[in-house]
Amino acid sequence: MVQSAPKVLTVDEFISHYGECDRYELIDGELIEMEPTGPHEQVSALIGRKLNVEIDRQELSYFIPHRCLIKLLGTETAFRPDVIVLDQTQLINEPLWQQEPVITSGNSIKLIAEVVSTNWQNDYARKAEDYALLGVHEYWIVDYLGIGGREYIGKPKQPTITICTLIEDEYQKQLFQNNDQLISSIFPNLQLTAQQVFTAGRSVIQ
Repeated sequence: MVQSAPKVLTVDEFISHYGECDRYELIDGELIEMEPTGPHEQVSALIGRKLNVEIDRQELSYFIPHRCLIKLLGTETAFRPDVIVLDQTQLINEPLWQQEPVITSGNSIKLIAEVVSTNWQNDYARKAEDYALLGVHEYWIVDYLGIGGREYIGKPKQPTITICTLIEDEYQKQLFQNNDQLISSIFPNLQLTAQQVFTAGRSVIQ
Protein backbone atom coordinates (compact mmCIF):
# COMPACT_ATOMS: atom_id res chain seq x y z
CA MET A 1 0.00 0.00 0.00
CA VAL A 2 1.46 3.35 -0.99
CA GLN A 3 1.15 5.94 1.74
CA SER A 4 0.54 9.46 0.51
CA ALA A 5 2.75 12.24 1.78
CA PRO A 6 1.18 14.49 4.43
CA LYS A 7 -0.28 17.72 3.10
CA VAL A 8 1.99 20.72 3.54
CA LEU A 9 0.18 23.61 5.22
CA THR A 10 0.91 27.30 4.94
CA VAL A 11 1.02 29.33 8.14
CA ASP A 12 -2.19 31.10 7.15
CA GLU A 13 -3.97 27.75 6.59
CA PHE A 14 -2.68 26.51 9.92
CA ILE A 15 -3.89 29.59 11.78
CA SER A 16 -7.27 29.35 10.05
CA HIS A 17 -7.82 25.66 10.81
CA TYR A 18 -5.82 25.05 14.00
CA GLY A 19 -5.31 28.48 15.56
CA GLU A 20 -7.77 27.72 18.36
CA CYS A 21 -6.53 24.16 18.94
CA ASP A 22 -3.81 23.94 21.59
CA ARG A 23 -2.68 20.48 20.47
CA TYR A 24 -0.83 21.47 17.30
CA GLU A 25 1.92 23.68 15.99
CA LEU A 26 3.44 23.96 12.51
CA ILE A 27 7.07 23.27 11.58
CA ASP A 28 8.12 23.67 7.94
CA GLY A 29 4.54 23.16 6.80
CA GLU A 30 4.14 19.94 8.81
CA LEU A 31 1.42 19.64 11.42
CA ILE A 32 3.04 18.62 14.72
CA GLU A 33 0.98 17.18 17.58
CA MET A 34 2.28 18.55 20.87
CA GLU A 35 1.21 15.53 22.96
CA PRO A 36 0.56 17.35 26.25
CA THR A 37 0.08 15.27 29.40
CA GLY A 38 -1.39 16.19 32.76
CA PRO A 39 2.02 16.54 34.46
CA HIS A 40 3.26 18.62 31.50
CA GLU A 41 0.38 21.04 32.10
CA GLN A 42 1.08 21.13 35.85
CA VAL A 43 4.67 22.22 35.16
CA SER A 44 3.57 24.86 32.66
CA ALA A 45 0.99 26.18 35.12
CA LEU A 46 3.52 26.48 37.95
CA ILE A 47 5.97 28.43 35.78
CA GLY A 48 3.22 30.75 34.57
CA ARG A 49 2.01 31.35 38.13
CA LYS A 50 5.48 32.14 39.47
CA LEU A 51 6.25 34.52 36.61
CA ASN A 52 2.90 36.27 37.01
CA VAL A 53 3.72 36.90 40.66
CA GLU A 54 6.93 38.63 39.59
CA ILE A 55 5.12 40.64 36.92
CA ASP A 56 2.62 41.89 39.50
CA ARG A 57 5.20 42.50 42.21
CA GLN A 58 7.39 44.60 39.92
CA GLU A 59 4.39 46.26 38.21
CA LEU A 60 5.81 45.39 34.80
CA SER A 61 4.02 45.95 31.49
CA TYR A 62 4.24 42.21 30.77
CA PHE A 63 1.55 39.54 30.58
CA ILE A 64 1.21 35.82 29.83
CA PRO A 65 -1.49 35.12 27.21
CA HIS A 66 -3.68 32.05 27.50
CA ARG A 67 -2.90 31.15 23.89
CA CYS A 68 -0.41 32.60 21.45
CA LEU A 69 1.34 31.60 18.23
CA ILE A 70 4.74 32.73 17.04
CA LYS A 71 4.81 33.15 13.27
CA LEU A 72 8.30 32.98 11.81
CA LEU A 73 8.23 35.31 8.85
CA GLY A 74 9.47 33.87 5.56
CA THR A 75 8.77 30.29 6.69
CA GLU A 76 5.80 27.93 7.05
CA THR A 77 6.42 27.60 10.78
CA ALA A 78 4.24 28.68 13.70
CA PHE A 79 5.28 27.69 17.22
CA ARG A 80 2.89 27.48 20.16
CA PRO A 81 4.97 28.04 23.31
CA ASP A 82 3.96 26.45 26.60
CA VAL A 83 4.60 29.75 28.42
CA ILE A 84 5.30 33.09 26.76
CA VAL A 85 5.77 36.47 28.43
CA LEU A 86 4.86 39.41 26.19
CA ASP A 87 5.61 43.11 26.52
CA GLN A 88 2.34 45.01 26.09
CA THR A 89 4.17 48.17 25.02
CA GLN A 90 5.49 46.41 21.90
CA LEU A 91 2.20 45.00 20.64
CA ILE A 92 1.41 48.17 18.71
CA ASN A 93 4.08 47.00 16.25
CA GLU A 94 2.53 43.56 15.76
CA PRO A 95 0.61 43.51 12.45
CA LEU A 96 -1.67 40.56 13.33
CA TRP A 97 -2.30 41.06 17.04
CA GLN A 98 -5.51 43.08 16.80
CA GLN A 99 -7.17 40.27 14.83
CA GLU A 100 -5.39 37.16 16.16
CA PRO A 101 -3.03 36.26 19.05
CA VAL A 102 -0.06 35.90 16.70
CA ILE A 103 3.42 37.35 17.35
CA THR A 104 5.93 37.98 14.58
CA SER A 105 8.68 40.01 16.31
CA GLY A 106 11.16 39.04 19.00
CA ASN A 107 10.89 42.56 20.42
CA SER A 108 7.43 41.67 21.73
CA ILE A 109 8.72 38.63 23.64
CA LYS A 110 10.48 38.84 27.00
CA LEU A 111 10.68 35.11 27.78
CA ILE A 112 9.58 31.74 26.41
CA ALA A 113 9.45 28.47 28.35
CA GLU A 114 9.01 25.14 26.58
CA VAL A 115 8.20 22.10 28.71
CA VAL A 116 9.91 19.11 27.12
CA SER A 117 7.86 16.14 25.92
CA THR A 118 8.56 13.17 23.65
CA ASN A 119 9.55 15.38 20.71
CA TRP A 120 12.35 16.92 22.79
CA GLN A 121 14.63 17.41 19.78
CA ASN A 122 12.48 20.33 18.65
CA ASP A 123 12.87 22.12 21.98
CA TYR A 124 16.62 21.65 22.31
CA ALA A 125 17.67 22.16 18.69
CA ARG A 126 15.13 23.61 16.28
CA LYS A 127 13.39 26.03 18.63
CA ALA A 128 16.61 27.15 20.28
CA GLU A 129 17.95 28.09 16.86
CA ASP A 130 14.78 29.78 15.66
CA TYR A 131 14.13 31.68 18.90
CA ALA A 132 17.70 33.00 18.82
CA LEU A 133 17.26 34.15 15.22
CA LEU A 134 13.99 35.82 16.17
CA GLY A 135 15.75 37.69 18.98
CA VAL A 136 13.97 36.13 21.98
CA HIS A 137 16.10 37.30 24.88
CA GLU A 138 15.46 34.41 27.27
CA TYR A 139 14.38 30.84 26.51
CA TRP A 140 13.80 28.12 29.12
CA ILE A 141 13.92 24.43 28.20
CA VAL A 142 12.17 22.66 31.07
CA ASP A 143 13.06 18.96 30.94
CA TYR A 144 11.28 17.81 34.09
CA LEU A 145 11.56 14.13 33.07
CA GLY A 146 15.22 14.28 32.07
CA ILE A 147 14.57 12.77 28.63
CA GLY A 148 16.71 15.06 26.48
CA GLY A 149 19.91 13.90 24.83
CA ARG A 150 23.07 13.57 26.94
CA GLU A 151 24.71 16.26 24.82
CA TYR A 152 22.13 18.68 26.24
CA ILE A 153 21.64 17.62 29.88
CA GLY A 154 24.76 15.60 30.68
CA LYS A 155 25.36 12.10 31.94
CA PRO A 156 23.74 10.52 33.85
CA LYS A 157 20.57 12.08 32.51
CA GLN A 158 18.41 13.80 35.11
CA PRO A 159 15.70 16.47 35.20
CA THR A 160 17.22 19.73 33.99
CA ILE A 161 16.15 23.29 33.25
CA THR A 162 18.29 24.98 30.61
CA ILE A 163 18.06 28.77 30.60
CA CYS A 164 19.29 30.25 27.34
CA THR A 165 20.21 33.94 27.42
CA LEU A 166 20.75 35.78 24.15
CA ILE A 167 24.20 37.32 23.89
CA GLU A 168 24.48 39.19 20.59
CA ASP A 169 22.88 36.58 18.27
CA GLU A 170 23.66 33.35 20.14
CA TYR A 171 22.32 31.69 23.26
CA GLN A 172 24.53 31.23 26.29
CA LYS A 173 23.16 28.22 28.16
CA GLN A 174 23.14 27.51 31.87
CA LEU A 175 21.88 24.22 33.32
CA PHE A 176 19.94 23.99 36.58
CA GLN A 177 19.28 20.72 38.42
CA ASN A 178 18.19 19.53 41.87
CA ASN A 179 17.88 22.49 44.27
CA ASP A 180 19.67 25.01 42.05
CA GLN A 181 18.14 28.48 42.22
CA LEU A 182 17.02 29.54 38.73
CA ILE A 183 18.80 32.64 37.40
CA SER A 184 16.77 34.80 35.03
CA SER A 185 17.93 38.06 33.48
CA ILE A 186 14.31 39.04 32.81
CA PHE A 187 13.17 38.30 36.38
CA PRO A 188 16.31 38.77 38.50
CA ASN A 189 14.41 38.54 41.80
CA LEU A 190 12.64 35.29 40.94
CA GLN A 191 12.67 32.86 43.86
CA LEU A 192 12.28 29.45 42.23
CA THR A 193 14.39 26.31 42.29
CA ALA A 194 14.65 23.63 39.64
CA GLN A 195 13.33 21.08 42.14
CA GLN A 196 10.16 23.10 42.76
CA VAL A 197 9.44 22.97 39.04
CA PHE A 198 10.16 19.24 38.80
CA THR A 199 7.97 18.51 41.82
CA ALA A 200 5.03 20.21 40.09
CA GLY A 201 5.15 17.46 37.47
CA ARG A 202 4.78 14.79 40.14
CA SER A 203 2.19 16.41 42.38
CA VAL A 204 -1.06 14.48 42.53
CA ILE A 205 -3.45 15.33 45.38
CA GLN A 206 -4.84 12.19 46.96
